[in-house]
Amino acid sequence: MAVIAFDTLAYARKLEEAGFTRRQAEIQAETMREQAEAQNVLLQKTLDKYDEASRKDLATKGDIQDVRGEILRLENKIEANKHEILKWVIGTMVAQTALIVAVIGVAIALVVK
Repeated sequence: MAVIAFDTLAYARKLEEAGFTRRQAEIQAETMREQAEAQNVLLQKTLDKYDEASRKDLATKGDIQDVRGEILRLENKIEANKHEILKWVIGTMVAQTALIVAVIGVAIALVVK
């Protein structure tokens, strides 16, 4: 933890030079030191919470491996589905062609009669 030092002696001397009694300057300097320490503690707690929250969002090597495995599984599934779709499309095209040829054949037979 980075602590910001508060120079109570220098602060008290400045207060005395400004007209405070020695006792007033010491009390004021001590109060300011306590406040600075409290702010340091609060700041450190806030930073610790932020660091902890940030670490929760970080991915581990295991997490990355899991995601890579899932991606590979999905790629394989997509590839299998692609082949299945191609089979259906080609089958449908053959059926449509056969139907068109049959309709044309029937139409020709009707026209020739």
